[in-house]
Amino acid sequence: MSRGLDPRVTSLGPFWILPVLILAANVVDVDTYSCHEVRTAFQLRQVGPLHRVPETPGTDVDLLVCKHQGPSCCTRKMEESYQLAVKRETVHNIHSYSYELEHLLSGHSDAFHDMFQYLLSFSQGHLSSLLEGSYTSLSRQALPHVNQLFSSLSLYLRGANVSVEASVNQFFNHLFPLVYTRLINPGIEGSMMSVSQMSDCLRMIRQDVNPFGPHPAVMAQELAGAMGVGRQLGLALDEGVEVMNATENVLLSKECVKGLVKMVYCSHCRGLTLIKPCVGYCLNVMRGCLASVSELDQPWRRYTSLLEQLTHGMAGHHSLELALLGVRGHVNEALLYAQLHGPLVTATVDKVCGLSTGEPTGMQPPAPEVTTSAMTSSTPFPSAAPSQPLPEQWLGQLAHLRREFLVHLHRYKSFFAVLPEMLCEGENVVDDATCWSGDGVVERYVGKVVGSGLHAQRHNPEVKVRSTDLTLVDVKERLESFNQETHDRFPKLGQVEAWEELGSGETQEGSTTDCDDEDGCQASGDGQDQTSHTVVSSEGKSIGRHPGGASPHENPAKPPFVRVFSGSPSASWPRPSSLALLLAALSLHWTSV
Repeated sequence: MSRGLDPRVTSLGPFWILPVLILAANVVDVDTYSCHEVRTAFQLRQVGPLHRVPETPGTDVDLLVCKHQGPSCCTRKMEESYQLAVKRETVHNIHSYSYELEHLLSGHSDAFHDMFQYLLSFSQGHLSSLLEGSYTSLSRQALPHVNQLFSSLSLYLRGANVSVEASVNQFFNHLFPLVYTRLINPGIEGSMMSVSQMSDCLRMIRQDVNPFGPHPAVMAQELAGAMGVGRQLGLALDEGVEVMNATENVLLSKECVKGLVKMVYCSHCRGLTLIKPCVGYCLNVMRGCLASVSELDQPWRRYTSLLEQLTHGMAGHHSLELALLGVRGHVNEALLYAQLHGPLVTATVDKVCGLSTGEPTGMQPPAPEVTTSAMTSSTPFPSAAPSQPLPEQWLGQLAHLRREFLVHLHRYKSFFAVLPEMLCEGENVVDDATCWSGDGVVERYVGKVVGSGLHAQRHNPEVKVRSTDLTLVDVKERLESFNQETHDRFPKLGQVEAWEELGSGETQEGSTTDCDDEDGCQASGDGQDQTSHTVVSSEGKSIGRHPGGASPHENPAKPPFVRVFSGSPSASWPRPSSLALLLAALSLHWTSV
């Protein structure tokens, strides 16, 4: 059989007597010149009103795009319908690929924020249990300030214009009057004329008096460092979602639409409803249509690299968990420090605020000076209340979420560069035998296949790129600006070491392998979800596989190992005897892994 009579190709020519098998395989009846198969394709693909398709081919049809000699089953009205249809189909195909990436970003943004919120809730309950168990005299008045502190930290992680250092300082400013009147000088409030004036003065002088020693500053520094990276990660994920939204709304130029119609539908005008475009031809058309989109490739690659570094910096070595779990310990040490140095604090406050007008009933005269060396095991200061441990099955879940995210993100680093190839793969094109070249049926495409990007389109034989998409130009500039801002704010971000994986003897829920993220390993179940797509070179040859198809993250917003708890965590799990035991246990666990 001649290649020109491939069963995928139909013909209008009355020159051959075809076998019944080929006639049944979609060849137009040569005696009647029927456009039946064209009408059928027009209807099945929902191109437009069926009455626009003629019953038989016409001659001397005035067409704008699908021009050719001989009879044609197309009309000007059909061309208009083809233009609308091909725009709709192309945008839908772009969405089918960008949908996965967009939901990878938005879903994990939700998952990370849920994890952050759980850590905050756990730490808040941890601190509240300390105050309620060991500092009952001030706990009721202090709890609203605890709530305000963690509310501010939550807003900060979500990108609000909040300062971690200012929030910590405000918390200790409000805590000082309570500590001074309930712990250092209990009963002094009854001897004063104005409690509000006393509290105002104590809040104003707290940082000058420094009653809590270095602990507030250390706590603020640790929180700002760990939470700053977590906040930037959330902002970066939101930025990525905005980029994907803009890409989905890409405008296809008139030249692009004409090229798409010529590639997809002009063969129908000749009755060739089953022929498919040549691979190289399709690449030229798609690279011309998506030239502005391909310009996002370099800033996107840098963006994904920054995402990797941010997730390492936030989850590596459990930095965010440790910083938030350490709040209870810092506050406890600060309160112990204030009581230990109570006489010095009182003497300083007397000079500035003039509060001690008389010795409160029941107060013992303080020693002239108390130093750290004078503190013994019999010092009557309250010990830390029994602390609740982080649930063992939850420990390290933030790092597991990070690992799962990076495994999938790695597959989309070159998304904008290979999008044209993804649209020219599989059943959409043919790479052998006969194919459609835009002008006729050929055995192979002989045109020059250009590369991606605006610069390469100067030599594109199929689509003339006359201008750039201004919306995508703005998106590119905004993404480059975000990348630079992130780099400027975290200049040493790339130096953060990756979190050490679990040892061979330990596994966590959602993970069955011990390997590094960069090796491409993944959590349990990932392998079954992976679907690859063929990537073709500029010559139209297969060079590998590319992600796509079924989503590898069917429910990215709630990965299987992510559990978000609500309410106060203070009543959920058993407690060891002290904060020291908690930190020691966590230290032993992390050392062992």
